[in-house]
Amino acid sequence: MISTHSFRGGTGKSNTTANLATLLAKAGHRVGVIDTDIQSPGIHVVFGFDQTRAKHALNDYLWGRCRIEDAAYDITSHCVGKAHPEGDRPKLFLIPSSLNSGEIARILREGYDVGRLNDGLHDVIDRLRLDYLLIDTHPGVNEETLLSIALSDTLILILRPDSQDFQGTAVTVELARRLEVPELLVVVNKLPDGMDMEMIREQVEGAYRSEVVALLPLNAEMSRLGSGGLFVNRFPDHPFTRGLEGIVRRLLSGRAAG
Repeated sequence: MISTHSFRGGTGKSNTTANLATLLAKAGHRVGVIDTDIQSPGIHVVFGFDQTRAKHALNDYLWGRCRIEDAAYDITSHCVGKAHPEGDRPKLFLIPSSLNSGEIARILREGYDVGRLNDGLHDVIDRLRLDYLLIDTHPGVNEETLLSIALSDTLILILRPDSQDFQGTAVTVELARRLEVPELLVVVNKLPDGMDMEMIREQVEGAYRSEVVALLPLNAEMSRLGSGGLFVNRFPDHPFTRGLEGIVRRLLSGRAAG
């Protein structure tokens, strides 16, 4: 179970999560992605998933209207390509959150049973036989974020080379340590040309006492794409894609070692 989190919005968290999930699936794994950013869902856009075809969303599960697997959609063929002839793997599933304004307002007004979300995260891994479940969290710190962090085998913190991000991320790092997350990894995203990458790496690793697994460049191609597709599929040879592939190798090696 891998949670991706950022202290503030605008770090590229959802784009990074979607592309990592796609690369993990392309490596032959069964992968699920769940959008727990219920207040401002959006990762489905990166996957090119049409919300109008979704009979159920995470919100329906949280209100007891369906099983968690009923809100999971197989997006393998669109995002990864054809599965093995036996149909078992690779697989990529998406559990979106609802874009319905009434559903979002109800969550904001009434909240939801965090224990039910906890059960659902474990159930979907078992019922879909997932190798990896990536949780795209809401930026900042709230009850859902704390649950996701506490349940995670790996927490990936994504930040920009920005003073507010540096200071805010330190809060999340401290929370993760108190919650005894087994593995904490850091990704520095949107690095402008000309920045001293090794200096940034040393600064972040020294401040957080955590491994920086990628330093990802700010690039015009991502801006032009505008979250309208999977970067790793459009630009397979780009330095940004190579950086994400490095994260995937790190995740796979960590699983093998474990």
